[in-house]
Amino acid sequence: MRLFFALLPGVDVATQLANLAAQIPVNDSGRLVSTKNFHLTVLFVGEIAAARLDTLRPIGQALRAACFTVVLDSMVFWSQPQAVVAAARLAPPGLSRLSSHLRNALALPETPFCPHVTLARKVVQAPVPPAMSPIVWHATDVALIRSDTGGKESAYTVLDTWPLLDETQNH
Repeated sequence: MRLFFALLPGVDVATQLANLAAQIPVNDSGRLVSTKNFHLTVLFVGEIAAARLDTLRPIGQALRAACFTVVLDSMVFWSQPQAVVAAARLAPPGLSRLSSHLRNALALPETPFCPHVTLARKVVQAPVPPAMSPIVWHATDVALIRSDTGGKESAYTVLDTWPLLDETQNH
């Protein structure tokens, strides 16, 4: 089972992301990511045995992280893995803390973290990025998601979701 922790956009943010993605020219092999698959990965767990799933849920249940706001303010082409993403130039401290907390709880090695949402895949040439208004995303919960990559498009299944604390609950 391939798992990751992620933020899922509300309807307004998903609509803004879809409108931005619609401006990306994709070649014959490229494809836009389906709106239902938009997410911002907080921590990629990787392949685990189904029996280990029970060790991940208590980590999510024990989260005491505060809500935060992510501003996606740049469109970036990544030649490997041939993707166009909406990225945050700056990771908000709350998101960085959440990612580090989950990484430490799972004893996973430190890796570079660039908050982003993939908009298009298999794009072989960097598109001219359209003008982009910042997309402001107020994160209120984090989800544990299973990724099935066998078909034409990845299928994501939300296994559990946990609320982030509002600022008044964090004190």
